[in-house]
Amino acid sequence: MLRHTNDSISVIVDGQVVVVDPGTLIVAALAMRGVRGTRQSVSGEPRAALCGMGICQECRVMVNGRSHVLACQTVCRDGQIIRTTGHL
Repeated sequence: MLRHTNDSISVIVDGQVVVVDPGTLIVAALAMRGVRGTRQSVSGEPRAALCGMGICQECRVMVNGRSHVLACQTVCRDGQIIRTTGHL
């Protein structure tokens, strides 16, 4: 069961609702959902946030149809649809 506080917001990560506090970064919402990687390397290995500063760009996700959004630098907004390349 989802528990909302008056200030919480919801985002959808790979089809699953995640309730977060305002100001939560997408990378944190992914971790709350249990996502271990946001995409796969060319060899099929899971890739995930590494630097937390947007430099490595390993945390790229799709948000509301826009690709290459940096999860470590982007704040969750209510109703966002966030897609990784698969639940890794």
